[in-house]
Amino acid sequence: MKFLKKINSKAKSDANTGFGTNASSYGGRFITKSGNANVKKSGIGLFESISWYHTMLNIPRWKFLVIIGVFYFLVNFIFASLYYAVGVEHLNGITAITTLDKFGQAFFFSIQTFTTVGYGHISPSGFATSLVAAVEALFGLLSFAIATGLFYGRFSKPKAHIKFSENALIAPYKDGTALMLRLSPFKNTNLTDAEAKVTLGMKLDEKGILVNKFYSLDLELSKINALNLSWTLVHPITEISPLYNLTKEDYENIDGEFLVFLKVFDDMFSTTVVKRASYSFDEIVFGAKFLPMFSRSENQNKTVLHIDKLNLYEKIKL
Repeated sequence: MKFLKKINSKAKSDANTGFGTNASSYGGRFITKSGNANVKKSGIGLFESISWYHTMLNIPRWKFLVIIGVFYFLVNFIFASLYYAVGVEHLNGITAITTLDKFGQAFFFSIQTFTTVGYGHISPSGFATSLVAAVEALFGLLSFAIATGLFYGRFSKPKAHIKFSENALIAPYKDGTALMLRLSPFKNTNLTDAEAKVTLGMKLDEKGILVNKFYSLDLELSKINALNLSWTLVHPITEISPLYNLTKEDYENIDGEFLVFLKVFDDMFSTTVVKRASYSFDEIVFGAKFLPMFSRSENQNKTVLHIDKLNLYEKIKL
């Protein structure tokens, strides 16, 4: 990967980005495609470095349900093993003869105790079995309280339901060119007071030393009152732009990245939500323009937003 040795001298770098300037200390992109910081923490214990609450709120739905299911059956397996070790003869009502059937009935008694259902045909007798049942009942109440909180947190957490185009474009704009990227809401939410910021991050060779340089890109529109349809962020490439005079080959060979920060007010939650995205230089399409993604409905009384057309563009000669 080549590094740019000279950038437009009229472009002013931004030092207040939160990213370091020592390029040799950085690996890969600054922000992942999904908008998360591309940082791996070390020098601290695993359990100290992970916020399990945030992790459980952010993991995909299927992983969350799998973890809940595995935890449920694993806990009941452990307690069933304890009942079996103490002796199933201390569980009144068990009629099983074989070892497998005895463990199976102990397992389902554990489920009844863990969930506090308690059908009643099996009951503990003796101090040891009653103690295990008491501990399991308490553990079950606490576990369901935590699981309920996590379910509520996942449902109630404000999210910016916004999609970004897969590629950013260098497209014709007035008498010149501009960097363009597109975003769109995709849920039935009302978003207002949207504000966007785009920052260019590059690794530059200054006197043989690699340094990170960041440039805030001026946008044609950085704020809009309502985000109901798609919004194309446009950075005109003028004489003061850090992208001025960059060629198609530069975008293909230079190590650079566009960082996109978006905040918008969601009136359903009555709070501001944020979304981030990132485009590396190899995700820039030089000489293209986006195709329209909304149209008039057949009965002429609504505007149809075609989310599946968010990434569509056509090549054009600059």
